[in-house]
Amino acid sequence: MAGERTTTVNGILGWLDQRMPVVDFWNKHLAQYYAPKSFNIWYYFGSLAILVLVNQIVTGIWLTMHYKPSAAEAFGSVEYIMRDVPWGWLIRYLHSTGASFFFIVVYLHMFRGLMYGSYQKPRELVWVLGMLIFLALMAEAFLGYVLPWGQMSFWGAQVIVSLFGAIPVVGEGLVQWIQGDYLPSDATINRFFALHVVALPISLLLLVVLHLGALHEVGSNNPDGVDIKKKKDAQGVPLDGIPFHPYYTVKDLFGVGVFLTLFAFVIFFEPTFGDLFLEYDNFAPADPMVTPAHIKPVWYFTPYYAMLRAIPDKLMGVIVMGAAVSILFLIPWLDRSPVRSIRYRGPLTKIALTLFTVAFVTLGYLGLQAGSELQKLVAQICTLIYFLFFLLMPVYTKIDAVKPVPDRVTMHD
Repeated sequence: MAGERTTTVNGILGWLDQRMPVVDFWNKHLAQYYAPKSFNIWYYFGSLAILVLVNQIVTGIWLTMHYKPSAAEAFGSVEYIMRDVPWGWLIRYLHSTGASFFFIVVYLHMFRGLMYGSYQKPRELVWVLGMLIFLALMAEAFLGYVLPWGQMSFWGAQVIVSLFGAIPVVGEGLVQWIQGDYLPSDATINRFFALHVVALPISLLLLVVLHLGALHEVGSNNPDGVDIKKKKDAQGVPLDGIPFHPYYTVKDLFGVGVFLTLFAFVIFFEPTFGDLFLEYDNFAPADPMVTPAHIKPVWYFTPYYAMLRAIPDKLMGVIVMGAAVSILFLIPWLDRSPVRSIRYRGPLTKIALTLFTVAFVTLGYLGLQAGSELQKLVAQICTLIYFLFFLLMPVYTKIDAVKPVPDRVTMHD
């Protein structure tokens, strides 16, 4: 019949394929999507991030069935989930532990991008979309952190939202508009709940689809930073590429198995992870009249929190903290190196990346501490190193010595 799609499969799948490009989608993104054959362990974390995202969505749906988004009932509803809902404790720990594991795999995924230059042309858009995912994930995590309405949830919301008050002229009004009140209250928890379960998950899913679409359009990077599309056989297949399915689907399944083993171990044996994944103070209901001895965010926000505390002026601290995230978007245009991968870059880039990593981890540790004068000084030094890594990148990446890049991918580690 004229206008009818042709298909190479029969049965129900053939009927569906005539009405929707199922087979074309499968071929383009899996069976005939050729990825470099030299992927190493660093390339597990993208697929693991998708796995954790699915876990967060599914467990989040179950939690909303019993959660009460009100200041009077929120904490009690979480206790009800933990104590009375069949397997509720497991669903809650899957969600809370999943949030921390989400940031673990995302931070490692971003670090791999920095090592192998996965942001360089033609993958600038892939990187920018990834950074938008990171921003949305940070907002989603903060909103979810507030919802249990424990002591740290309440005071964490108070501290973070009050940062907007440092903005000249509109600051105080902006704080009241975000909270819906003069203090975190029913209005705050209701709007945070709506954003956490509807608006931001939809945004995250859309950004992930765009991120993967942009990646599959330009092709995946590899540890050598070599473009595999330049060397093809007579059929147009990259000589250094293999179909993503079944080769990398099987490889990713192995990674998923290892990941789930570690994930399950934490959930069943150490779900609070020593006050890092779930703070002990948050097991007490919110009390506006009692301030915790040491207010601190969850571990994945602590590097930026340490930067905020390192700056004496509140407004400048907020600007520095915002700039620390915003500057990540500029990396594709700050890096002037003629090669992508750290394998073929010189000592300057390797030293800079090492110092940046040490500074970031140190800031994360300092953000968990009470904050002595010595810790403040170290945080200021680490903040300076953090920004110099980006601000000096156009210089040291341009003058750094580079090694010859091979024409085709290599299989060494």
